[in-house]
Amino acid sequence: MFVFVALMVIWILLTGSLQLDELAAGVFAVTAVSVVMRMLMGRATTPPIRFTPMAVIALMRYLYTFTIALLRANLDMARRVLDPLLPIHPVVVEVETSLQSQLGRLMLANSITLTPGTLTVDLKGDRLLVHWIDGSSLPADLTPEARCQQATEEIAAQFERHLKGFIDRKSVV
Repeated sequence: MFVFVALMVIWILLTGSLQLDELAAGVFAVTAVSVVMRMLMGRATTPPIRFTPMAVIALMRYLYTFTIALLRANLDMARRVLDPLLPIHPVVVEVETSLQSQLGRLMLANSITLTPGTLTVDLKGDRLLVHWIDGSSLPADLTPEARCQQATEEIAAQFERHLKGFIDRKSVV
């Protein structure tokens, strides 16, 4: 019931309308999502998301970090597109994650992909394969492990640090 009410409030805030047709569509969509979430949560050994005051703070920090990264990446991409020389140095790098849950890894991969200039291509185990539009900060003489470490720090560490605060590390959905 809590999930339904919370999602319905989010629906109303996003649509900005209390019209009957909007509310009916919201009830339909939120009911479907609630049922699917209930089925998935029933299969999980522990809930994939923590519901504690500290988890809410970690979620807010994650959203803030993601928003700032999104704004910076959009401005950087706009600058690259408008520059007549189009300064890009595309590389494909491996990024390592210490997140244990599938949900945590999925959220990390999506955070990377949603940030312009990076695209998660593959996820295998604790490694993500990422296409990065500007790998110029990676020296050519780095060992593969050092390259992975540096790419992890520059691309994923900021997201992962906050995701650990509200995603249960041991949950499996």
